[in-house]
Amino acid sequence: MQRYFITFAYDGTAYHGWQIQPNGNSVQEELQKALSTILRETIEVVGAGRTDAGVHARRMTAHFETEANFDCAQLAYKLNRLVPRDIAIYDVYPVDADMHARFSATLRTYHYYIHTRKNPFLRHYSCELHYQLDFNLMNQAAARLLAVDDFGAFCKAHADVKTTLCNVTEAVWVRDADDAWHFRISANRFLRNMVRAVVGTLIEVGRHRMTLQQFDDVVASGSRSNAGESMPGNALFLEDVKY
Repeated sequence: MQRYFITFAYDGTAYHGWQIQPNGNSVQEELQKALSTILRETIEVVGAGRTDAGVHARRMTAHFETEANFDCAQLAYKLNRLVPRDIAIYDVYPVDADMHARFSATLRTYHYYIHTRKNPFLRHYSCELHYQLDFNLMNQAAARLLAVDDFGAFCKAHADVKTTLCNVTEAVWVRDADDAWHFRISANRFLRNMVRAVVGTLIEVGRHRMTLQQFDDVVASGSRSNAGESMPGNALFLEDVKY
């Protein structure tokens, strides 16, 4: 049995997230269906993580196992012809048996996009806000996340996780245009809903509705109810996964 990694991207608009759901279509289901059709056996794929409904990925990784013989480039080509147009297969390649798409990953990076002026071409992939935002203050707050260990305050309530410890190595707001920004955050792991909750809380800081001390208090409390609202999923992208 040989293990393979597959790298791909997807527009999450039409999906109920990465993970197979009983009541809606998922990216994992589409990928497994295509692989199983081509390889003529039941294939199960394991992703590098879970993205929620409507969230996108510029580069996602998954692994699968099979005894079938095939040319990796040809498999990628056939997959691209079979999966929906909102999924793009980049590469398929063999890996060692102990390489795991989720547990072997050392770094994940997400971007959250916002724009402050109505723009019909950004509406599907960026969050439109009309508040006056203090990005300097938001970056001061974001920088404090690098010293945080426990991100329980930004974890979806009642999430089934063994630990809320994460190692965030980058958290910064980047200006893309006069009226467009994105928040870049990298960590070894992320909790469910974590990035959108972090962004929602930083927005509160940027609106001067939360001081830096209050931001620190929210983080220290470990309570999701103290943090800001969860921002819409359509503006969130999984940018990269590193091993």
